[in-house]
Amino acid sequence: MRLVSADEQGGLDAATIAAGTPAHVLMERAGAGAVRVILDCFPQLRRKGRRVLIVAGTGNNGGDGLVIARLLAKRGALVEVALFGLGTALRGDAARNLAAYRRVRKPLREVVDGAGVARVAVAAARADLIVDALFGTGLNRAVQGLAAQLIEAVNGCGTPVLAVDIPSGLDADTGQVLGTATQAAATATFGFAKLGQVQHPGVDYCGTLAVVDIGLAAAALAAAPPRAALLDAAGMAALLPQRDAEVHKGRCGHVLVLAGSFGHTGAAQLATRAAGRAGAGLVTVVAPASLYAVYAAGVREAMTEALPDEDGRIGFDPVRLAVLAAGKAAIVVGPGLGTHAGAADTVRWLLAEARVPLLLDADALTLVAANLAALRGARAPLVLTPHPGEMGRLAGIDTAAVQADRVGVARRFASAHGCVLVLKGARTVIAAPDGFVWINPTGNPGMASGGMGDVLAGAIGALLAQGLTASAAASLGAYVHGAAGDAAAADGEIGLLAGDVAEALRPALHRLRAALDGAG
Repeated sequence: MRLVSADEQGGLDAATIAAGTPAHVLMERAGAGAVRVILDCFPQLRRKGRRVLIVAGTGNNGGDGLVIARLLAKRGALVEVALFGLGTALRGDAARNLAAYRRVRKPLREVVDGAGVARVAVAAARADLIVDALFGTGLNRAVQGLAAQLIEAVNGCGTPVLAVDIPSGLDADTGQVLGTATQAAATATFGFAKLGQVQHPGVDYCGTLAVVDIGLAAAALAAAPPRAALLDAAGMAALLPQRDAEVHKGRCGHVLVLAGSFGHTGAAQLATRAAGRAGAGLVTVVAPASLYAVYAAGVREAMTEALPDEDGRIGFDPVRLAVLAAGKAAIVVGPGLGTHAGAADTVRWLLAEARVPLLLDADALTLVAANLAALRGARAPLVLTPHPGEMGRLAGIDTAAVQADRVGVARRFASAHGCVLVLKGARTVIAAPDGFVWINPTGNPGMASGGMGDVLAGAIGALLAQGLTASAAASLGAYVHGAAGDAAAADGEIGLLAGDVAEALRPALHRLRAALDGAG
């Protein structure tokens, strides 16, 4: 599913109009498409005599709602429009559709005070469906006062809601709630789904999301194609590495994992096991010398090497690092590594010298945050996998600011530093250096436990080693990591461990493969 920002959709609409499609035609198509969504999502509305309350604003979103009201009335619904404001405030195509609605002689109430809101609340409770056409995707301020009261009245009545384009009160780009927002059972969105509709908390307000084709001009789409997408099973299955009958381990990628320290040996073992479960032919994990035996016993299928020891942490040895990096197809560095001088020098050396894809996670990100210039000097493709706190350190902002604009923060950082950025969390965001963004829908709250990021790092590292591009490996890794978590949590989210997800990676990959084979 392709995704756009509010401005991008507005630009596509404007270009379509400039190419010869009148604006009122687009509005009519939008309203007709929303009616189809209503009949699909609320089949009881197919019967005549059902009560529908349209709550409309005075802008273009209200104009869409008036088209819906007119078309439903013609189908035999008992329609009533609650217009937030005065009819004389409508302009252009919205005014045109108000006039058309008046010609069908159905009720219209102008809501201009608290008494009007109270009457809407009564009508809403009696209705079989409410159509929310109050505010559209252009809303960029907090909903307050009478408008907030109106939304709360709709939310409190118990009647299902169809949102027109977007639930009123949601930021179309970030999914943040602007004061208050309509809780919809379904949303009919026009042209393309909006970024904020597939991110939290917006996704929780949209209900069933249906995209309505309004006939955007082909030339407009060619000139300004969407720059974001929601990951799906079909697209991810197409990225799966292929193996022929004569393949051997040497052709399936060799991952080097530099991770762990005293007290954090589990991070290294989880990343290593995940790399194997995600298909790497060979995995070598590097231990501080004093912990070599712990590492060697932890993952039997992996090879183990050592670096000098600094109190249970790896020391810097550029000659040894060059030997270890030779012949590897991808390098994962950071989980449980520590932020001591030896780790800092190791990360700096890898950024300057590595010639194969390099994934930075956890402590490696904290080290890089103090020297972002090192990213721009990297010679190899880079994948960074921060959680929101680490992203804040990288971007120089607080965690709340990261969470308020996850797509924007990830996109700006990836573009500025020439890396693929995987911003972890609910609805993980993957941003490429060219500004394209993917959002991952898999995963669940049970995955909020230690070690999950180590598993993700190992999985992406394995996919890099198998020849996927940085963007493809990050996208497939995030998707299958979440899908594995969902499968592991099928009998309950409480107590879900990172090791459970690591073990679920292989069947998750094979479910994707089976789906691809079935589609073929």
